[in-house]
Amino acid sequence: MKKSLIALAVLAAAGAASAQSSVTLFGIVDATYAYGKGEGVGGSKKSQLTNSGYNSSRLGFRGTEDLGGGMSASFWLEAGVNNDNGAGSATNTNNQATGGAVAGIGGGQGLTFNRRSTVSLAGGWGELRLGRDYTPQFFNLTVFDPFGTNGVGTTQTLNSIGSAGAQPTGVVVVPTAVRASNSIGYFLPGNIGGFYGQAQYYMGENNDNSTLTVGTVTRNTKSDGTGGGFRVGYAAGPFNVAFSMSKTNYAFGDVEQNNVGGQWDFGFAKLMGQYSFDSIGTATAGDVDGKGWLIGGLIPVGAGEIRLSYSTYEYDIGTKPEIKKFAIGYVHNLSKRTALYTTYARLDNSGGASQALNGATTAANTKSDGFDIGIRHSF
Repeated sequence: MKKSLIALAVLAAAGAASAQSSVTLFGIVDATYAYGKGEGVGGSKKSQLTNSGYNSSRLGFRGTEDLGGGMSASFWLEAGVNNDNGAGSATNTNNQATGGAVAGIGGGQGLTFNRRSTVSLAGGWGELRLGRDYTPQFFNLTVFDPFGTNGVGTTQTLNSIGSAGAQPTGVVVVPTAVRASNSIGYFLPGNIGGFYGQAQYYMGENNDNSTLTVGTVTRNTKSDGTGGGFRVGYAAGPFNVAFSMSKTNYAFGDVEQNNVGGQWDFGFAKLMGQYSFDSIGTATAGDVDGKGWLIGGLIPVGAGEIRLSYSTYEYDIGTKPEIKKFAIGYVHNLSKRTALYTTYARLDNSGGASQALNGATTAANTKSDGFDIGIRHSF
């Protein structure tokens, strides 16, 4: 009887599997030793074993079903993993700084599919994607950055409009700088002569009588966390260029993030560049504009590649805080799935800015140095 039950269970599992065209378990484990050093009064040093210095650590499941007639349905569930301590990564459910943001590492609830959780329908007309996904403007930053927006060398334009250490009082981290929850996305098909693009709309999902009080001012927040964006580009041979725009609504000041990026592959090296221009509303300082740029490249060397970049970001307010960063690194591929890497970066603050690298602290108008070294394995 026991053997019969086991046989029936195996047959049932096989039948369920055959109903799917494909289901894949995938992931990356990236461990990094990171060091940062600041200068001046209050400057500090920090050493840590962390993660995601080359590629973000993750665990995911994805699957596709062929519906016939050129149509397919698919799902993608991807969780961020802090492999240095075993915790999951925090997520944000309503695209706002408070309310839906889960505080702390892992949010107190462990693993979340914070990186991506979508279901899609695709065909010759393109792809419709629903759920939590990357925002269009982030794609441009990561595609046209030699460091792929990971580690100590990543472009200074990433998150700068909402990051700490340079902005005036009232600026908060932008929840939709990288991903947006509750999104509806459309992607163009890949057969239109080198042109590509996407559009996205996302919702904050607040009640229509929601309010927020800052000081003595109370405003309705029903549209907080709601916004959208798009990205259009053209790629042909060694050339690739794209432009993106986005806007997220907040009662005390909307956030706009825009950028253009491009690259040219010469064979012996790949040259990359990007320019960002942003605006963020604040509760105490009105709208603050920011702009930044990056130039960098990838140089193949044997089984690895050299990565280097120079990036800046400046705030158009007061003394015009500005951050400049130089970064150089090397990645050595031991196999198709395993790589060793190291990166050094130096950051220069001016105009009252006080950003530091790898968790260190530094005084205003001083410098900060940092490096990381690690190993990445994918499966």
